Amino acid sequence: MKSTPSVHSKTDNTSSKIPRKSDLFRLRPKIEISRIQGGSCLTRADALQFLRVLHSEIADLIFLDPPFNLGKYYGTPPGLEEGDSDSYEFYMRRLIREAVRVLKPGGALFLYHLPYWATRLSDELHKHLCFRHWIAIAMKNGFVRGEHLYPAHYALLYYAKGEPAHFFRMRLKPQLCRHCGKFVKDYGGYTSIIRDKGINLSDFWEDLSPVRHKSRKHRKANQLPLTLTDRIVAIAGVSGGVLVDPFAGTGTCLVSASNAGMIFVGNDLSRRSSKICLSRLEAAEVLHSKPTNCIQNLAES
Repeated sequence: MKSTPSVHSKTDNTSSKIPRKSDLFRLRPKIEISRIQGGSCLTRADALQFLRVLHSEIADLIFLDPPFNLGKYYGTPPGLEEGDSDSYEFYMRRLIREAVRVLKPGGALFLYHLPYWATRLSDELHKHLCFRHWIAIAMKNGFVRGEHLYPAHYALLYYAKGEPAHFFRMRLKPQLCRHCGKFVKDYGGYTSIIRDKGINLSDFWEDLSPVRHKSRKHRKANQLPLTLTDRIVAIAGVSGGVLVDPFAGTGTCLVSASNAGMIFVGNDLSRRSSKICLSRLEAAEVLHSKPTNCIQNLAES
């Protein structure tokens, strides 16, 4: 199968520019900020507070993976996991408006959520952004809930601020039977094309698990697989561009961004998750020296 680039590249001189703290944050932000070698930053604050201290139109790509308000513990404010649905929606709508402000014209925003909340929040996204795709990510091992159909997918909403500045349609290798080695699907007369060029990525992703197996997780709570965030960055990322992740958790999307040559500004309120995130970035060689040497607290600078 022919190889294709996994992320766009900027053709001007901005791709080599390392942003200063003042390029990303407003004057004297009252949050805890750690600078990482290469221009990226990690902060520890409430997600809404974090977005409010960022300059307008700095992000090429924003990824929102908020708590689902299911009562699970992520170290977030209680209202995001244990509050009533109206309070949660009010918070998320304010957060979306701030994310839109931070997004560059032509930039992309992805919201990962349950279908119920994707529908409730989509009208807020429609007010400010252009709809691109509702991507269904197949849910593994779900359970029937009351008088409802079996839940079989998570929602990944993809919006752009006007005409997308960067878009890449990936091709996937066709799945093979692990026993006989043949294609698991019949592609008819297109078999030779599929074998040579692969399959165009659709808006239904059933080839990956939306949750990491417990043996490969960095925390007890749910954690997205790197394959998923790699794909998001490949679709709408740009080498030398800026990714913003207000709910960075243990840093999966940040690793994907760094591997693709992007600068990231990540945030999480949980001190434990932030420490795990730094360790993951170091293990992925995002940090090129010991954390104590290459990370400096800039909150007082």
